[in-house]
Amino acid sequence: MTENIIENLITEFTKLPGIGRKTAQRLAFFVLAMSTEEAKGIAEAIIDVKDKARFCSVCFNITDVDPCRICSDPSRDKSTICVVEEPSNILALEKTRSFHGAYHVLLGALSPLDGVTPEKLKINELIRRIREEGVREVILATNPNTKGEMTARYITEVVKDLPVKVTRIAYGLPIGSDIEYADEVTLTKSLEGRREM
Repeated sequence: MTENIIENLITEFTKLPGIGRKTAQRLAFFVLAMSTEEAKGIAEAIIDVKDKARFCSVCFNITDVDPCRICSDPSRDKSTICVVEEPSNILALEKTRSFHGAYHVLLGALSPLDGVTPEKLKINELIRRIREEGVREVILATNPNTKGEMTARYITEVVKDLPVKVTRIAYGLPIGSDIEYADEVTLTKSLEGRREM
């Protein structure tokens, strides 16, 4: 009986990205060794996130309040919007403490072969924000890979007739990497060295 419940937990852990069978097994035995309160804390945090997390109606970041805390912060410079692919990119950029503007999450990147077209991303919502919110600069912080570059070029093209400066984060990030895995210094340098598109 015990083998079945442990095997079930191992199987569930393998559903997480980057978790193979050996790591899942280690996690399962780690959970088994935890106190009941600690294990319940993890379980409740997972259920809480599933019950309460939603997209911000302004920037499409993940939040439990709408608008999110960044969008409702009066100290943020709303005239500058940093455009990212995923909510996890915001967490990485916020760690740098060097950007004090607003964000806009596209919820993906262009990939015609995978069926991800402009209509499936939050590009129209970005254009609406530029027109309605007095945005003076859009920083394109899409990932420095083929999809991210294609997305940045597309956005540059669709906003070219709007009165907004478009910049791209500098290539302090290695080509082919994801923003969420970069360190704070690299991200800070990328933001500081951004260039106009």
